[in-house]
Amino acid sequence: MAQSSFDIVSEVDLQEVRNAVDQASREIHQRFDFKNTDTSLTLDDEKIELHSATEDRLKAAYQVLQEKAIRREVPLKALQPGEVQPAAKGSVRQTISLVTGISDEKAKEISKHVRQAVPKIQTQIQGAQVRVMSKSKDDLQAAIRAVKEHDFGIALQFTNYR
Repeated sequence: MAQSSFDIVSEVDLQEVRNAVDQASREIHQRFDFKNTDTSLTLDDEKIELHSATEDRLKAAYQVLQEKAIRREVPLKALQPGEVQPAAKGSVRQTISLVTGISDEKAKEISKHVRQAVPKIQTQIQGAQVRVMSKSKDDLQAAIRAVKEHDFGIALQFTNYR
């Protein structure tokens, strides 16, 4: 019987992130409660910069971004907010990092968890993803369930199921 497998990955559709940031920016520019607060969102590479006159408006802007991200099916665990920092002229800023890929440490944790949950499978760490292999499709299904039921703190998807 042939070996079946799937990959556990942590990916974010950057186009959807861009769309979420654009939609959030538009909403913030139109909303009355953001008038004269110089609140802005900018996206570059793997980061979203939030900027506002007050920490209160910064938090509100982040909530708007989260709402738009959910609508665009961007996992919230992929958005890692940094510390709120003082910026020019008494304003505040915050950097939201986009978390993609699985770190070696997380990959080992996922691999160990899956092997404990379903002893008859093999796992292999391949760069920023974890491959799960078994002769039994039922075991693979059980492995997917085990990963979904455990919170690893990052957004995970399952790809290349064969």
